[in-house]
Amino acid sequence: MGKKSGSEEGPLESLSAPWRMRYIKGESRTTGDGGCILCDLSRAGVRRDRLVLYRTTLCYIVLNAFPYTSGHLMVVPHAHGGTLASQNPEGLREIMDLLGACEKILEKEYNPSGYNIGINVGKSAGAGIQDHLHAHILPRWEGDTNFMTTIHEVRVLPEELLATYDRLFPHFLCLEEGMKADHPSRKSFP
Repeated sequence: MGKKSGSEEGPLESLSAPWRMRYIKGESRTTGDGGCILCDLSRAGVRRDRLVLYRTTLCYIVLNAFPYTSGHLMVVPHAHGGTLASQNPEGLREIMDLLGACEKILEKEYNPSGYNIGINVGKSAGAGIQDHLHAHILPRWEGDTNFMTTIHEVRVLPEELLATYDRLFPHFLCLEEGMKADHPSRKSFP
């Protein structure tokens, strides 16, 4: 925790979240050259420094760089396009298959009591990256709601992103082996 502030009810502790500065400055939205960050991640391969956990020929799974909860994952098609209609049917099916795999992995590692799973299409629907469709899966627990996000635009995460990556990555290695065994026609990227 951080510094204490006084109040009528007693001292309050400050919560420091310096990693949020990149988000506040808008550095998460583009590659710096005006390109699409999700397309860049698509080309990056499975990389810890880019938070990419897994990839197939149609999609990849990445930790959300600015998560709402620990274990907040995104399933992203490689194909650039911001709507469901812009994606091919095989890619959409793959998104659903991978969301199911993510659910099983999150269940093993975090044992949540529920999940938020969704796709935001368009700015008014809350899409932070509007031009590249992606699905979110967030583990949730009883009593995990608070007003930090609503009032202070801060989220309390008990785990750092790279620790989350290291915790989940072995499961995706097992998923890779299972996908090859179950679906020999599927080819994964290295």
